[in-house]
Amino acid sequence: MKKRTFIKLTSALMSAPLLSPLTSWAVAGKLKNWAGNLEYSTERLDAVSSQAEVQQALKKYERLKVLGTRHCFNDIADTKDQFISLVNAEEQISIDEKKKTVTVNAGIKYGRLSPYLDKKGFALHNLASLPHISVAGACITATHGSGEKNGNLATAVSALEMVTADGSVVQLSREKDGERFKASVVNLGALGVITKVTLDLQPAFQMRQYVYENLPLSQLSAHFDEIQNAGYSVSLFTNWATDDIAEIWIKQKLNSSAVPKVLPQTEFFGARLATRDMHPIPELSAENCTPQMGVPGPWYERMPHFKMGFTPSSGVELQSEYFVPRKHAVDAIMAVARLGRQVSPHLLTSEIRTIAADDLWLSPCYKQDSVAIHFTWKQEWDAVSKLLPVIEKELAPFGVRPHWGKLFSVSGTALAAQYEQLEAFRQIAREYDPKGKFRNAFLDRNVFA
Repeated sequence: MKKRTFIKLTSALMSAPLLSPLTSWAVAGKLKNWAGNLEYSTERLDAVSSQAEVQQALKKYERLKVLGTRHCFNDIADTKDQFISLVNAEEQISIDEKKKTVTVNAGIKYGRLSPYLDKKGFALHNLASLPHISVAGACITATHGSGEKNGNLATAVSALEMVTADGSVVQLSREKDGERFKASVVNLGALGVITKVTLDLQPAFQMRQYVYENLPLSQLSAHFDEIQNAGYSVSLFTNWATDDIAEIWIKQKLNSSAVPKVLPQTEFFGARLATRDMHPIPELSAENCTPQMGVPGPWYERMPHFKMGFTPSSGVELQSEYFVPRKHAVDAIMAVARLGRQVSPHLLTSEIRTIAADDLWLSPCYKQDSVAIHFTWKQEWDAVSKLLPVIEKELAPFGVRPHWGKLFSVSGTALAAQYEQLEAFRQIAREYDPKGKFRNAFLDRNVFA
């Protein structure tokens, strides 16, 4: 077998189902994000497909931002000047079997990459709840999946290539570039245009998932560690309206040599085993969700909550998410539970997950195992905008860090207090981008404040 393989994705893979809501970004001539809650500040968008075209765009435009799959709910990628996008560039995959890595073009989606890796006998260590997001976009915002021992998606990055403001091509690796590499992976779009990403691989594996319903909140408080350690990845869903967790999604990694056929216990800390496939929003059909009920399947069809070819979540929503140190998990959860009557009328669902610590400077999990409390809101911005400061105030004593790509009201000053390497990151950003070509209102407000 060759040590290295290289492909351009074939027409067979290209014929995989596409998600129409994710490609319908322009509505009535306006560019919007996936959920439709954000209308971008310009409609000027150039599709680029190569490093050379990126360099040409950087030479042509005084200021620009890169648009990925547009899953961010805030203005992190917005600009009044010019957009470029690599999402529709020709998808390329290069596997180094000796190093157990894969190098991909920045705009490729996990849902397109993962099946190919599986066929070659490889897997990624983690995936987000939906596979529709691009690799580069997910990594530079520290997007995550779940698991006590699983870092966010950016922790799989072992090397990257980007084009900086003056058109220079910069290549950085974990092996050779130390702290500068750690500064550059979760970079919020402030350093340059990511063109290639190299990810660590592991052998392909199978998984199964079970869902339990109605876990008493008292049991969660008393047995949080045991519950979170029940699977490779565990997600808890609630709307905070009652004294229980509506659903527990437990994703178990199977041994490759055999697929266990014994069903799990019917009761799990007071929760009952679901008798049908569930949606995280109980009122919705599970058709769009990955298979449950203990049915074995490949890692990429079980780690995400949603299938690639379908609309994830509700589609029409707002999202916010907050990270606190893992050691404060129960206290933070109970603090949010006390806000149940205020929060629940405007909520579709809320998800609680754990993520392992990492060493990436601007990751919300930098140097701390974390618990993330996620909110999928109804599109009721007037109400939600008033609730975010209330939630943030309750979580502030625990050192809260918001998800960079979702809605929050935490000030730039408060963020600076939570990121010990922020000033050092600013210095690197000024080095790569001295004239602020990649700066926008989000970065000015939250990073360079």
